[in-house]
Amino acid sequence: MSEVVRTSSAPKPVGAYPHARRVGDLLFLSGLGPRSPETDAIPGLVLDDNGEILEYDMAAQCHAVFANVRSVLEAAGSDWGQLVDVTVFLTDMDRDFETFNRIYAEYFNDNQPCRTTVEINCLPTPIAIELKCIATTGEDGDPE
Repeated sequence: MSEVVRTSSAPKPVGAYPHARRVGDLLFLSGLGPRSPETDAIPGLVLDDNGEILEYDMAAQCHAVFANVRSVLEAAGSDWGQLVDVTVFLTDMDRDFETFNRIYAEYFNDNQPCRTTVEINCLPTPIAIELKCIATTGEDGDPE
């Protein structure tokens, strides 16, 4: 049996899926990007008249995506310290990995979940980063 998690404190999904699903003591977050929950704006993004990306601020997008993950975790009764696995999708590894990795280390100083980082061609909206996470919902954060 699983429970669907939806929250207004994170950006609306861009498709037919929830923010997360809880199965037992595990919480599976759908991919989350840096869009603002209130306005759907992407921080630091500049588009041309054709909607093509001219520039973006990777640091701003990192901070925003981490805030969105935190919002979903809290809405589901979990927290940052209970993250056990993070999959990171970057659209430009050469340009953005160093910035991402530095900011990631700031957020994951105390809790260090498993992590996979991959480069992909694009994401469904003009974002440079998306996270897919798994967390526990038990009180001690230990999945055992």
